[in-house]
Amino acid sequence: MSANDRRPDQSWSWETALRGVIPPMISPLTTSGDPDVAAIDLLVEHVLRGGCSGLFVLGGCGEGAWLTGAQRAAVVRATVRAATGRAPVLVGVMLPATGPAIEAARQAAEEGADALVVGSPYYFTVDGATQQRHVEAVLSSVRLPALLYNIPQCTHQTLSPAMVAALARDRRVVGIKDSAGDFETFLKFLAVKQGVPGFRVLQGYEHLSAASLLQGGDGLVPGLANVAPALFVALHQAAARGDAGTCARLQAEVADLTTLHAHGHWLPALKAACAAVGIGNGLPAAPLHPASLDQRRAIGTILARHRLVSALPPAPGTRDAAPA
Repeated sequence: MSANDRRPDQSWSWETALRGVIPPMISPLTTSGDPDVAAIDLLVEHVLRGGCSGLFVLGGCGEGAWLTGAQRAAVVRATVRAATGRAPVLVGVMLPATGPAIEAARQAAEEGADALVVGSPYYFTVDGATQQRHVEAVLSSVRLPALLYNIPQCTHQTLSPAMVAALARDRRVVGIKDSAGDFETFLKFLAVKQGVPGFRVLQGYEHLSAASLLQGGDGLVPGLANVAPALFVALHQAAARGDAGTCARLQAEVADLTTLHAHGHWLPALKAACAAVGIGNGLPAAPLHPASLDQRRAIGTILARHRLVSALPPAPGTRDAAPA
């Protein structure tokens, strides 16, 4: 399957889906550690009502590398069911080696994924040729297109623009999400589009959202779109109009919202923010602990400043607020 193939139940196209906002969704968990299907349903509705064009599960925000195979399957299954063909479901297979990534890719395909998200192998140091073999092996294991993922903070190795350009010639590779926070490298990924016009370049580093879109980036993959999807959609729309003034104002709002990450580990902080708007209970995968009461209060103050909540977030293990 390539980006040009369509499923009979889908109401979207890759042409539009990758030119929008695709949240890297959290994986809500119950107190027993099982994926929280009801919370996944709420999250899918929350981001799609906010105007998002796709759903990315099992990335960093989705704790994909820390979940069991059964948990991963349940997250994909629940998301595909909740999406009901309204938006593509992209599934991260960000595992340290080719064998585990192929297993995850096959599982994702069986559960109804529309595309994979593939990055560099990690744990051991690898060069560009090894990264390319890894991606090609994963692509050959299933009939799904793939979005490349550059996140050296986690993989400890960058996808080089030259290697990305080589992979972009494969019609199964639909684009790249760049979360490195290195704008010079992002611009080099944009240059790949000159030779492969259908290749899409999306920014995952929230502080560079406006600049990336105004320079020709196609879309955004921001973790905080789990909480405030409409904000990032408005920013994308302003950039499409060439409205730099509105982009600057909205980027300032994004920058202020990102300060919630400073309250403890960024992942429990994000899950606490989601719980505050009524999605999930704030529990991260082991061995992380949920945000403390003081941290949740500080996060709630930030969310209230952006009119995303009107009260303090609920305690971990509860879900007594409505989605924003």
